[in-house]
Amino acid sequence: MVDDAMIATAVLVVVSASLPFYLYGTWIMLRAREVTWEVLVHHLKFVTVGLALTTVPTVGWMLPRLFDQLSGIAAVHAFLGLQAYALLAVGLTGIARIYQAKRDADLYHRPDQNVSLSDLHENVGAWRARLRVGVFGYTFFWLCAWFSGIYRYLQLYVFV
Repeated sequence: MVDDAMIATAVLVVVSASLPFYLYGTWIMLRAREVTWEVLVHHLKFVTVGLALTTVPTVGWMLPRLFDQLSGIAAVHAFLGLQAYALLAVGLTGIARIYQAKRDADLYHRPDQNVSLSDLHENVGAWRARLRVGVFGYTFFWLCAWFSGIYRYLQLYVFV
């Protein structure tokens, strides 16, 4: 049977490997002058990989073991991770509405139109704020959960 420390090390490596995908996905969006359909799809390819590298170990290994190893740091780690996913959901509700408004105005296939995003719908400002809060909140809580997970890993498997 595989040792828990080996699985925990693999999970730590896989979850840590998601950070470069998030950073590159962010860089794609920051360097784009206009967010065309191609830019959005290119961005989502990397962010989706990052989410998969984080979510699969969380659901497959961390969650089933949470209540067996519940301690103070495990509760903090789980709380921070849960907050990250809650804010990801907030961001997704904003991006879904923005995507719908841009799609209705055909701004993904014809981005050269001189249409302000704010002119597409009266609630675009609120949707963009929701997206920003979700993205920055997810990133903040993901980093906090990641650091608490590293601390927990060190506590359980290195400094035994």
